Amino acid sequence: MKSSQPNSNEQPPAISASNPRDNPCLGSDSTIAALDAFADDGISYLLPYAQFLYAEKISNPALENELDAPPEKMLIRFASANVVVLGSGLKRLEAEIQKYELKFVKSVDRRLAATLKTHIAAVTVTLTKENV
Repeated sequence: MKSSQPNSNEQPPAISASNPRDNPCLGSDSTIAALDAFADDGISYLLPYAQFLYAEKISNPALENELDAPPEKMLIRFASANVVVLGSGLKRLEAEIQKYELKFVKSVDRRLAATLKTHIAAVTVTLTKENV
């Protein structure tokens, strides 16, 4: 008879960083109403898409001074906060935001960058002054 209790010796299924659905930097879901931004300072911000204003993806200006800086920068502006994401392959974030399906963003270790099509190196959230 099989027990419904989980076996403590079982390991969770391995996540493949090469599979875009298993990317630890971001998640998507067509039924969400807010973006969960995990900032590098350890604070998680839940930002409603109803307050989304715009997103802007550019080359990272830090590349001029630091050759190993992440190549792309994205500003995601909400009425109450600004989210700055540094990384590579940020076109996927742009597509998910356009559909309001980006569920979360968070940075992961640089060692994973080579195996991920979309790598997020840093996430910074700044609350806008007028809404704090």
